[in-house]
Amino acid sequence: MSDFAELRERMVRRQIEARGIADPTILDAFREVPREAFVDEGHRQSAYDDQPLPIEAGQTISQPYMVAVMIEAVEISSGDVVLEVGSGSGYAAAVISRIARAVIGIERQHDLVVSARERLQCLGYDNVMIVKGDGTRGWPDEAPFDAILASATGSHVPTALIDQLAPGGRLVMPIGDPANVQDLIKVVKRGDGSLIEENLGRVRFVPLIGEEGWRED
Repeated sequence: MSDFAELRERMVRRQIEARGIADPTILDAFREVPREAFVDEGHRQSAYDDQPLPIEAGQTISQPYMVAVMIEAVEISSGDVVLEVGSGSGYAAAVISRIARAVIGIERQHDLVVSARERLQCLGYDNVMIVKGDGTRGWPDEAPFDAILASATGSHVPTALIDQLAPGGRLVMPIGDPANVQDLIKVVKRGDGSLIEENLGRVRFVPLIGEEGWRED
């Protein structure tokens, strides 16, 4: 194995599996996706550290364990169509694409959209599409979604995201002030349209900017 392959395997065992993520489908997805391909050259040696890392446009690539927590919580199946809000570098969308039937990643920063598309194309991940747009408005062209993940914190769950969830669909996103610790919330949409909400614990994420999000400084 290359050094990166060894580091990737160690990350899966020590950072994800050892913390209670046991689903072999999720673990195998993390083993398959090269995180070093989603960070710039200056941070590649830190690609498998247990922390977020800076990427283009002043954004971050999430801690691997947190990506795993969200994927496990949203209960993705092999036939699912998934929306990821705030796709950033494309790393989480790439991992999800190894599990789901199709993934739409929506990102507001043009440079991140371009670089994520290039990375995913080079890796041959042809069931994931990165689009530019306001993540708080979702992506109605591909709705409804079986699962939605938001990698940025809002003051509330945007109405469009709830509307674009399929019956039985699951949504996971952080809620709370971006300057403070937030709550990771899971929402399940029943067949009759009513919602079940669960608090999964405390997290820290960047702000969700958009029509139903925070205002850009």
